[in-house]
This record gives sequence, C-alpha cells and structure tokens, in this order.
Amino acid sequence: MASTDNGTRIRLAELLAALSLGVDLGFNQPMEHVLRQALISLRLADLLGLDEHDRYVLYHTALLVNVACHSDAHEQAKWFGDDFAIKETKYTAGLHGVKAAVANVKFMGGVGRPLLERFRIGMQFAMYGRKDIEKMIEHHSALARVFAEELGLPRDVAEAVDASYEQWDGKGWPGELRGDAVPLASRIAQLAEFVESAHRTGGIEAATAIARKQAGKQFDPKLADMVIANAEDLLDGIDDINTWSVVIDGEPSLSLPLTETEFDHALTAIANFVDLKSPYTLGHSAAVAELAGAAGTQMGMSAASARTLRRSGLVIGFGRLGVSNAIWDKPGPLGTGERERVRMHPYITQRMLSQSARLATLSAIAVQYRERLDGSGYPAGLTAGSISRPARVLAAADAYQSMREPRPYRDALTADEAANELRADVKAGRFDADAVDAVLTVAGHRVSKRREDVAGLTAREVEVLRLVARGMTNKEIAKQLVISPKTAGNHIEHIYTKIGATSRSMASLFAMQHGLLND
Repeated sequence: MASTDNGTRIRLAELLAALSLGVDLGFNQPMEHVLRQALISLRLADLLGLDEHDRYVLYHTALLVNVACHSDAHEQAKWFGDDFAIKETKYTAGLHGVKAAVANVKFMGGVGRPLLERFRIGMQFAMYGRKDIEKMIEHHSALARVFAEELGLPRDVAEAVDASYEQWDGKGWPGELRGDAVPLASRIAQLAEFVESAHRTGGIEAATAIARKQAGKQFDPKLADMVIANAEDLLDGIDDINTWSVVIDGEPSLSLPLTETEFDHALTAIANFVDLKSPYTLGHSAAVAELAGAAGTQMGMSAASARTLRRSGLVIGFGRLGVSNAIWDKPGPLGTGERERVRMHPYITQRMLSQSARLATLSAIAVQYRERLDGSGYPAGLTAGSISRPARVLAAADAYQSMREPRPYRDALTADEAANELRADVKAGRFDADAVDAVLTVAGHRVSKRREDVAGLTAREVEVLRLVARGMTNKEIAKQLVISPKTAGNHIEHIYTKIGATSRSMASLFAMQHGLLND
C-alpha cells in the first residue's frame, strides 16, 4: 500500500479532497465549499437509503464537482480580465443564468495592456470569443470525465461527472439528458452544491428558497422537496464540524487504499490536470518531479527519500489554483498586489495538503520550493538554515525547468542559458551549489525521446499541437511555422479529430500525457 514515511496509507479520497480546496478558491469560494456540499450529498444519500455502490458513485462525483473548470482559465482571463469573477457567477446567476451573465459581463480582455492590444483582443472576442465561452461548461464536464477515467474510477462515476451540468428540465450542458436520465449522483451533487452556497451566505431560509425556486427546472423536484422538508437535519452543525475529517471518514467501504504505483499514477494525473490552468505551465510539475527525483538519487538520497522528493515536485503547482490567470498569464510586469498573490501560492499548496496527515510530508517540502538561501524567496523569506535539503533540490529543479519553458513575458531559455543562470544564482547565494550541480548533471544526461506516430500525428502536426497547447491563435501559429492561417486551421482540425479533442485544454492534456510538449 502507498504510505508516507510514518507508515500511514494513502487514499484517493484524500487526494481529491485536497485538490477540491484549490478548486474552491478558483471559484472565489472559501476552502471546503466542495467538502461541505459533499457532506450534504452524503446526508441526502442516507435519507434516500442508497446502497454502498450508489453511495460510492455519489461520493466521488461530489468531490469532483468543478474539477476541470480551471482548464480554460487562460481564455476566461483573456476575455474577462479575471477568471475567478466569471466562475463565481455560477452561484449568483445559477446554471440557467450563466450564459446570460457571460453575455452581459463587461468585456475586460487585455486589462493592463496597451490600448491597441486591447482593441485587437476585443475584435477576437467579437469574432469567436463568445463561441468559446458557450462551449466552456460542456468542455469542463467532458474533461472531468477524462480525469475520472485517468484516476481509474468506475464508469458510473465517469458518467455522473460527465453529466454534472445537465439539468432536470434538459436545459443544461451538453443538454443531452433530462429528468431521470440524468444520473442520480449528478442530480444530488448539483443540488447539494447550490444549497451549500446559499446556506453559507443566507442560512436555511436561502437554502430552501433556491431548492424551491429551481425545483423542476435545474433540480430534480423530488430531491428539492426532500431538501425543503429536511433542511435542518441536512444542514445541522455544518458550520461547526471538522468537514475534512467527516468527509474523509465517510468514504464508502468499497474504496481501497492506493498501492505505491497507484498513488504515483494518481498524483501524476492530478499534477497534469492542475497544470492545465495555464498554457505556460503545461507538464511543468511532472518535469520538475522527474528532475528533482533523479537529482536526489544523484546526491545519494535513499530510494524512499528520492520518491518523496519526486512526489513533492508533483504537488508544487496545486497552490496556483488559488491565483487568477490574470496574474499568471500577464505579459507585463506584475503590480505589488499581484506579486503578493503569487508569493502566497506555496502557502496555499501547504494549506491544501496539510489537512491530511498522510500528505503532510509532501507539504513540508513543497511549501519551501520558492524559498532562497539568502532570504529573498517566499512565502516565509526563510534563510539557509531553515530550508530543508529536499526543498533545496526541488527549488533548483523548478528554477531550471521554469527557465526552459516559455512564459508570457519571455521566451524559453536554451539549456545552456538556463544552466548559466542557475550557476549565477549559486554564486549570488540564492541556490544550494550541491543541489544545482545534481540537477544540472541529470538534466545534461537526459535524452529526449521523440514519440513517433502518436495517434497517427505527423511531425508537423505535433509541432502545431505544441503551439496550440501554449495558447497560440491560428494566426500566431501560421507566423511561427511560416504557413497560412488557413493551413494552420486545417492542421488543428485534423489534430483534434485524431486525438478526440474538442478544445485547447483537452488537446493540452493529450500532449502532456503523451510527452509531446518538448522537442
């Protein structure tokens, strides 16, 4: 079984619960919003007398609510200036009102950019931005299904997650199901989610009001009536209990602890999914993890310590979910407030992981990966004596990998340029010399393996896929590859057909899973 250094075993529920805390922040909701709605879902399951299998499906469906809604945060921030604000309208406008809210929201694309560039982005939105937005919710549920399948969850869970935005009246997304055809787990989880938000902001009266208002429309009327009739019991003590412990302890008995291999697979799947948040971070966490783990071994760490270090690399991006893409994808200098938000993301990672004693070992390393020996790092401004050896290796691996990747404000550095920058940081007293030497050693000996004929993609199609994943438009791809925009569009259409993708985020996930992001 998968275990931490103290011998405790890892359960998938803990990983999903930890992930949900970051997803909450991406919706401008307080941490444990998803956990609280999961608890309400379980209480509804008790009232309905669901058997263990149905309870298992509902449990995982509830934890996976909104799990893919950060996958097009790049586009959300591009069109509206703040991906958090647009997602928050889900709870103020309801699912029926999301399209209206999007249509009526003030166009904020390109905030902070030159007027001419804002005008260009505005024209792009007028031409195809609204179509992108209308497809977002549908893409979210489809990607959530892919994620559930990647985690090895049963088909019933994948189907329920895929139907998370369907509605009782058939007016949901993708609008293929209605009434009892919508999986029961989907109906319960969606109702519980909105009841939780309403109760948190307006008490039992608001919770019953939304159930009554949307009964027969968004919500199953029988389930809505059950909430109205049993509101006090369903919501009893929800503000006072330790939600994390109750939800984790409520995991159905059908669930089993993860083996070491299953834990690594699940953690990698989650890391790749988190990295979808920005086209500039695709595959970053997995690459850092491999680099750090190999460097740890190079430095003589035990197999267990190197494995823990590798796993810590997989979680470093979790806290990025708590920072808007208006900041992550900004092409210019960050303002003071924006820099402070960035400086908080390792702390958010720690908060997401530390509620689980089983993930605390990874949390302790990951929270220090942006600290520097001279005290110039963050979030705590630690100096050499307070930064652990594994965290020093992780910091060097992350810095090297980051320099090798493009960012909105610069192109990717060459391997030699990145190595020189890292060595200069050692001389300046920011990085540990031994850690940097180990990272550069393993980086210099790694040979990139070209993946031939993945899904029948040609070499040119792989090039185009790489650029699509990085968020480039047809026109930008055409310019870089010296082809016409029409040819670029044809390539993209063929690529999407071959890999079964319908959006940039799905194509990006495919590219990460098949190692196609690097030359």
